Amino acid sequence: MGIHGSSSWIFSLLCVFLFFAQAHSFYLPGVAPQDFQRGDPLQVKVNKLSSTKTQLPYDYYFLKYCKPQKIVNSAENLGEVLRGDRIENSAYTFKMREERACQVGCRVKLDAEAAKNFKEMIDDEYRVNMILDNLPVAVIRQRRDAQAKVYEHGFRVGFKGKYSGTNEEKYFIHNHLIFKVMYHKDLETDVARIVGFEVTPLSIAHEYKEWKDEDTQLATCTKNIIQSGTPPQEVDVDKEVVFTYDVTFEESDIKWASRWDTYLLMNDDQIHWFSIINSLMIVLFLSGMVAMIMMRTLYRDIANYNQLETQDEAQEETGWKLVHGDAFRPPLNSSLLCVYVGTGVQIFGMTLVTMMFALLGFLSPSNRGGLMTAMVLLWVFMGLFGGYSSARLYKMFKGTEWKKNTLKTAFMFPGILFGIFFVLNALIWGEKSSGAVPFGTMLALMLLWFGISVPLVFVGSYLGFKKPPMDDPVKTNKIPRQIPEQAWYMKPIFSILIGGILPFGAVFIELFFILTSIWLNQFYYIFGFLFIVFVILIITCAEITIVLCYFQLCSEDYHWWWRAYLTAGSSALYLFLYSIFYFFTKLEITKLVSGILYFGYMLIGSYAFFVLTGTIGFYACFWFVRKIYSSVKID
Repeated sequence: MGIHGSSSWIFSLLCVFLFFAQAHSFYLPGVAPQDFQRGDPLQVKVNKLSSTKTQLPYDYYFLKYCKPQKIVNSAENLGEVLRGDRIENSAYTFKMREERACQVGCRVKLDAEAAKNFKEMIDDEYRVNMILDNLPVAVIRQRRDAQAKVYEHGFRVGFKGKYSGTNEEKYFIHNHLIFKVMYHKDLETDVARIVGFEVTPLSIAHEYKEWKDEDTQLATCTKNIIQSGTPPQEVDVDKEVVFTYDVTFEESDIKWASRWDTYLLMNDDQIHWFSIINSLMIVLFLSGMVAMIMMRTLYRDIANYNQLETQDEAQEETGWKLVHGDAFRPPLNSSLLCVYVGTGVQIFGMTLVTMMFALLGFLSPSNRGGLMTAMVLLWVFMGLFGGYSSARLYKMFKGTEWKKNTLKTAFMFPGILFGIFFVLNALIWGEKSSGAVPFGTMLALMLLWFGISVPLVFVGSYLGFKKPPMDDPVKTNKIPRQIPEQAWYMKPIFSILIGGILPFGAVFIELFFILTSIWLNQFYYIFGFLFIVFVILIITCAEITIVLCYFQLCSEDYHWWWRAYLTAGSSALYLFLYSIFYFFTKLEITKLVSGILYFGYMLIGSYAFFVLTGTIGFYACFWFVRKIYSSVKID
């Protein structure tokens, strides 16, 4: 069977996942469909104000918008809170399939602070996010080459420009919203389901004779017709702003199960597909070549060594067999290596199960905060496997202080992450952003960590340390062998840095789309491709580490434990360097706090990627070294 059999199996798997990735409606909608009769009340909910320039979300009512009589927060999950989502009710209410024109919401008078906030939000290109029946409001983006409708998230708070021939730039607010609600009607029952929610924002300096709250008759807006020549609504101190809205309904052929498809077309799908497939083919080809070379060379080595033993030829041992008495000597800082390997197993389990849930549709974009919530909870419960793996390796290294090792496994990685996160959260809180995690949520995270994760790590460590240690395939010499002078290309730093290039090459195109979804406020939805890339990452991390470990042992250097971990883990360095490149080429962040947030979160992501890939490389090398030394006869 060999490499050709495994390749055919991998390609079969690829075809299955590509089929599922293509079918957008495969993803579950996240909420049950809701049927509306004509005249049923509808209320638009408001979400955060967001900007790709600052990355700092704000509560909708941070600006002086119309407020309902009582503001009610919708139930939020842990992921929504961590993302800064604050979903609340609004003053925009209407009835199903009953159109409204020039409906008055409220009027507000801008004081100095309100005018300042509006101007700053317009400068930073903030967008208003609203929700109707779990669908985010969207603005149609005009594209010449687009055959289908393309959406943008939310609408701009306002704009800067010149008006009436003046050279001075002024600020204008979008105070008139034209909502369009698309619905799919059941021909038999006449009930309808909402399948689209669009908005067209306008700026109108409304005029009226007498204010009568919602019954005010506006001279600038009648029967859904905006009076020509009406100036836009300027933002300035003591300016009065009247907020109004229109509501239109349009029947659509789009079925409820497919209503998210248009939102998911925000990414450039064609480039995404071709880039990913190209990357997959290149990496699969390289992986196959490396595997074939390694298998042929290795089989020849083992055959030669065993043949020498059977012929009783008293020739001197060479190559990797020469260091068999030192290959399983415990490394320096073996306890720290056990901690990192255990943490990597925990991250690997979390990543794998999260992707499985995403593939089944439970973590689709319509399920807000679901992905973040799943990752946090799975991380907590995977502590059992992390503790077990760490303890098993620690006992193999003949360690005795298993409780101390367990404490390091339970606290080191999450402690570093929590420390960075706490500093970043303090910066967000200082900016008065809604993205700051509340104190209660911080306590909940601490409770998950100390109340569930730490005990599970201890249970896993207890079970792992209780089992008998793994026996080495060969005996270890009492006196360490002297390592000869290594060639420049076998120096640790050079081989480690070279080893990280191929794993990074497997993911860097997909990484572009992931960074775009995180920092440019777009949806990420092709989890089928992400899973394939994850599989390719595992294969490349394993193979490149095994190849470099083989060369290292052949050059009589037996310090492979840490080298194996760092070889695959060095791909995280390239990930962080790519994030710097992405920051300067794709983002328009200018504020210091926003820049610190970006690099802080990318540092956390790169660190987690280092632990994950390092663990994959370590276990691949661990299996490889045990396999080759158990395959040859050694006296």
